[in-house]
Amino acid sequence: MQTLTPEIVITDLDGTLRSIENGFTKNDLEILDELKNKNILRVIATGRSLFSLRKVIEPDFPIDYMIFSSGAGIMNWNTKEIILEHHLNGQEVKDISNILLDNKQDFMIHRPIPDNHKFVYFSATGNKNPDFLSRCDLYKDYIVPLKDEHNNFGKSCQILVVIPNNLKSYNRILRILNPLKDTIKIIRTTSPLDGDSIWLEIFPKVVSKGKASDWLCDKLKIDKTKTLAFGNDYNDIDLLNWAKHSYVVADAPNELKDKFLITKRQMESGFSEIVKKFI
Repeated sequence: MQTLTPEIVITDLDGTLRSIENGFTKNDLEILDELKNKNILRVIATGRSLFSLRKVIEPDFPIDYMIFSSGAGIMNWNTKEIILEHHLNGQEVKDISNILLDNKQDFMIHRPIPDNHKFVYFSATGNKNPDFLSRCDLYKDYIVPLKDEHNNFGKSCQILVVIPNNLKSYNRILRILNPLKDTIKIIRTTSPLDGDSIWLEIFPKVVSKGKASDWLCDKLKIDKTKTLAFGNDYNDIDLLNWAKHSYVVADAPNELKDKFLITKRQMESGFSEIVKKFI
C-alpha cells in the first residue's frame, strides 16, 4: 500500500463510520482524535440533513467539516456556520414535479437549507409504497400533502422520489427526467429505513459528495493527491471516484466492491484499519 499521508479524510456516515444499531466503534473514534493530532482534516459526507444529523451526532463530535444532504450543503462543524448551500430554483421545482405528477410517482419536495427536513409530499400509489409512508410518518410533524404548491413553491433543497427496489422502475424515472438532465443531478441511494427501496434524490447539477469535497479542498487549499475517502452505497460513488484513495466497506453493494478497494465492515472498524496504514 502507498502510505502517502493524506491532508484530508472524508467518510460517509451511516453504514461506513456509524452503525444505525450500534453507533461508532471505539477504534474509529480514537483514530478521529489521532487525525486531529496530526493536523489532518476530518470530514463526514452524508445524505442526512442537519436536522437528521442532530439526532445521531453530538455538537462536539470530533470532525472539522460536515458535508450534508448528499453535498447540497457544507458546515464548518466547529463554528456551525453553513459555508455552502445549493438549491433547485422555483422553475426547476415546477418542471420536475409536473413530470413526476404526470407519471404518477411518489415524491417529496423539500424546503431550502437549513429547513430541508420539512417537505410537501404526493402519493400516487397510496399504501402500496410502505417505505414512502414510513418516511412520511417519521417526519409527520414537519410535512403537508401537496396541493398546488409545486407551481409556486420557490426554491427547494431537493426532490425525493421513493420506489421499490426495481431497476426497471428506476431506469424509467431516469428516462422521464432525461429532458432536464442538463440542469439536475439524480443521486441513487438505498433507503436507510427499510434497507431495500430505492431513493432518487434530485438536486441541482452541481450537487454531489464529490463536488462538495472538491469545493472544500479548493477553499482550504488541500492537495487533491492527498485525499482519502470511504463509502458504502451508491450516493458515495462521486466521492469515491473523486478521491485519490478510496475504499468501500465489505458489505457495500457488489457494483462498488468491483470498482473500489475494500476494507472491513463498519462494526469491524474498517475505517480506522485503513487510516492507520496511511498515517
